[in-house]
Amino acid sequence: LGANATLAVSLANSKSAALSKKKPIYKNLGNSFSLPNPLMNIINGGAHADNDLKIQEFMIRPDSAKNFLDAIEKCYVVIQNLKKILKSKKMLTNVGDEGGFAPNINTSSEVIETILKAINDAGFKPGEDIYLSLDVASTEFYKNNNYDLSGENLSLNSDQMIEYLEKLVNSYPIYSIEDGMSEDDWEGWTNLTQLLGNKIQLVGDDLFVTNKNRLQRGINERAGNSILVKVNQIGTLNETLESIKLAKENNFTTIISHRSGETEDTTIADLSVGVSAGQIK
Repeated sequence: LGANATLAVSLANSKSAALSKKKPIYKNLGNSFSLPNPLMNIINGGAHADNDLKIQEFMIRPDSAKNFLDAIEKCYVVIQNLKKILKSKKMLTNVGDEGGFAPNINTSSEVIETILKAINDAGFKPGEDIYLSLDVASTEFYKNNNYDLSGENLSLNSDQMIEYLEKLVNSYPIYSIEDGMSEDDWEGWTNLTQLLGNKIQLVGDDLFVTNKNRLQRGINERAGNSILVKVNQIGTLNETLESIKLAKENNFTTIISHRSGETEDTTIADLSVGVSAGQIK
């Protein structure tokens, strides 16, 4: 059976178990609860947009929010200001398939500068109120042992890709980078973590695929310090919980995530609260 088939049964079972105990799902999943900080995907590139931008997602996280409602409001104000800026530059404000704007911008620096202006125009301070996060999704453009950033006229080997990411981190208030290296570039992941792991969150999505065996390898090789959790990558809620437990035991942060277009089911909200994941995408 495929992951989505097993997932449907697994989630239905979890919901039934919670109902039979007259509990909300999140209370049936854990013992201590907290609402997560949301990561909002506001500009899309890569496979999620029809532009030449290779980095797949540019996100914001409202660290100064007092509560979840305040977090959503802060993000909304930034997004509306971003829309105004794009319109003023006569750029399209249509969205990619994950809801972020997909303007015809080729360089990551120009995108980040535009987002920083939107944050300032919204009355917030970048690096205090709002931090930036990237999903590079570098496996998508890793070919023949090179990272092909064709929109920026760059073809980088593993060490050069690490330098590229380091430059962005040193230049902008970026607190998190997801899939900065390809899922097959384990040595690159280890080198990236050695260089930036004490400064920022390095998130494995394609690298770990919510699989505890791949996560264990990452722990052993010191590749990354965070895991993106997608229930339908692994296919059952129980295996998902095992991966989260392993991550927490090894001081990896966890981000509960949707999967592009998979469902309107809201179980990942219960999951993020039930395991006190801290972050939700």
